[in-house]
Amino acid sequence: MIKRTLYFGNPAYLKTKEEQLVIDLPERKEQKQVPLEDIGIVILDHPRITITHTVIAKLLHHNAALITCNETHHPTGLMLNLDGHTLQAQRFQHQVSAPVPLKKQLWQQTIQSKIRNQAALLKAAGIESKRMQQLATAVKSGDTTNIEATASVYYWRHFFPKQMAFFRERFGAPPNNLFNYGYAILRACVARSLVGSGLLPTLGIFHRNQYNAYCLADDIMEPYRPYVDNLVRKMVLEDGHQEYFLSTSGKQQLLCIPAMDVQIEGQSSPLMVALQRTTASLARSFEERKAQLVYPIFV
Repeated sequence: MIKRTLYFGNPAYLKTKEEQLVIDLPERKEQKQVPLEDIGIVILDHPRITITHTVIAKLLHHNAALITCNETHHPTGLMLNLDGHTLQAQRFQHQVSAPVPLKKQLWQQTIQSKIRNQAALLKAAGIESKRMQQLATAVKSGDTTNIEATASVYYWRHFFPKQMAFFRERFGAPPNNLFNYGYAILRACVARSLVGSGLLPTLGIFHRNQYNAYCLADDIMEPYRPYVDNLVRKMVLEDGHQEYFLSTSGKQQLLCIPAMDVQIEGQSSPLMVALQRTTASLARSFEERKAQLVYPIFV
């Protein structure tokens, strides 16, 4: 079953009753209920939201990811379940003791998948992608020659029409904010799936920033980024500049990321379900000491 993403951008009071999330909306003078077990992600984006401790505890019990936003409406905090799998202790051991050669092979597979998906996106948009396809085949174990960076330069240089003069920078001018918002949602989905597979989101296979609590999530989300990129590209080119500032309709489109259809192992699947397959394959790779990651193929 596809888990639901709930976004709260107005004053609300959240409580529980009989395993239901009870939502009181004072401005609309209405009340709604959602089964807690159906919820995958909750985004809190208003200073006048009140949430009980019981709600938080029960959301985490059902392995939901809880995201808080700052005054600029960008995700700034993420809360996850600490006990997401029955074999968690065993899987932690396999992950922690994974040999370096295995991590390098896993990173190679990850970057190859990312670049191939980026190439497929460009091709679908009518942009020359042969160079990207060549780069994907040139990725070595551990990506020691940093092919990812070379591919990134080509990718973003051709991503939008030249007249837009777009530069992809995390803190750059719009529409960078749209990419950041979409990636934050994707990152939460990945972190949630990692916990559900009994893995530590903190211990990455490539990312090692000591101040980053989600290094592994940042690793595994890489091949999924093009799905966010494609959505933002369509928003910008079809809807125009009004979407650059995270309008209500823009957020609604980005909040559909977890339910977006992707192709994985020859089947169409919601992105959130595909992530479960990916993180399960990562856990299996750690356990069997063999790189066998399963990633979606952009079509």
